[in-house]
Amino acid sequence: MKVNMQSVNFTADRKLVDFIQRKMDKLETYYDKIIDADVYLKVENTSAKENKIAEIRVNIPGDDVMVKKQCRTFEEAVDEATSTLQRALLKRKEKVRTH
Repeated sequence: MKVNMQSVNFTADRKLVDFIQRKMDKLETYYDKIIDADVYLKVENTSAKENKIAEIRVNIPGDDVMVKKQCRTFEEAVDEATSTLQRALLKRKEKVRTH
């Protein structure tokens, strides 16, 4: 799957990019009609520890699915976002199958 990654106000290291790519590739096992995905990584300027934001938009025919998660680390945020996307894609697959 083609994944477009943008890190706002910082540079993502290679390990983080590879981690995100692996997580996004796993989504194709749940819904095979995914066109591509956009991942936005942001650091919020607050004193709170949970200041890492991961926004993921998955483009599928007819619609887009978007999830935004905020956690302590980018890995944790991406992990939570992909599990939420997994449920959303399975729900979409069931809806398409019944029609």
